[in-house]
Amino acid sequence: MATVSVPLSVLRLLEVALTCVSFSLVASVGNSSSSYWAWCMFSWCFCCFLTLLILVLEFARLSARLPISWDDFTTAFAMLAASIIYPSMVFSCPGCARQVAASVTSCLAFLAYCVEVGVTRAQPGQVSGFLSTVPGLLKVLEAFVACIIFTSLGPERYASHPALLWCVAVYSLCFIFAWLIIILTVGRLLGLCPCQLDQVLVAFNVLAVLMYATAVIVWPVYAFRNNPRPSNCRHCPWDGLVVVSFMTCVNLLAYIVDTVYSVRLVFFVTPS
Repeated sequence: MATVSVPLSVLRLLEVALTCVSFSLVASVGNSSSSYWAWCMFSWCFCCFLTLLILVLEFARLSARLPISWDDFTTAFAMLAASIIYPSMVFSCPGCARQVAASVTSCLAFLAYCVEVGVTRAQPGQVSGFLSTVPGLLKVLEAFVACIIFTSLGPERYASHPALLWCVAVYSLCFIFAWLIIILTVGRLLGLCPCQLDQVLVAFNVLAVLMYATAVIVWPVYAFRNNPRPSNCRHCPWDGLVVVSFMTCVNLLAYIVDTVYSVRLVFFVTPS
């Protein structure tokens, strides 16, 4: 039981308990046709299972035998979990005791995963992979925001608009590249890249900023043209258009910060 006394392991046990409670409370209320409901239920289940798997592998001392970068994997997962837990707040309401309780436990889980990210990054000797750096964490954030965008998209609205299809292409291409970097990092395959990875990341980030800048303008213009909010709209598809608009702005800011940070590291910081 020595491993349980380690603060990081205790924190992960708390994460397992909080995500399990959140899932159980919302499941006891009943299902919903909302894509956000499905996303949150998946998030709690996924985070609970993977955190428990991490604990088991560390208890059994099997993590060192896996052909992956374990520090990158746990750091990236904690960052992703901290991001995907929070949306449960959309289900809270003053008269819904279990939904409110699930929102509270979900927010506590969000804080626990944030603390885990801070703890792992505060120990330089233990976490040294790319995903523990600011650009690496931003890549995880960018991928998560794209997931929220995909959850909010309604094909019936964008399928007939070439301009909106361009926006969907932007979200998809940037999402694929971000996840490719994450997978290659965790799988310790970045060394196989035949070119300078830092310069490739800078070039992609610049391109992503330009593409997202067009989406920030194009999506609201064409998504809301001749499409006012329905009077009886309560979590209706129109709200999804607003979420996509907002998250597009969030990802644009993330890519701008990522670009500035990457350019500074590549061109202005002299290696020691």
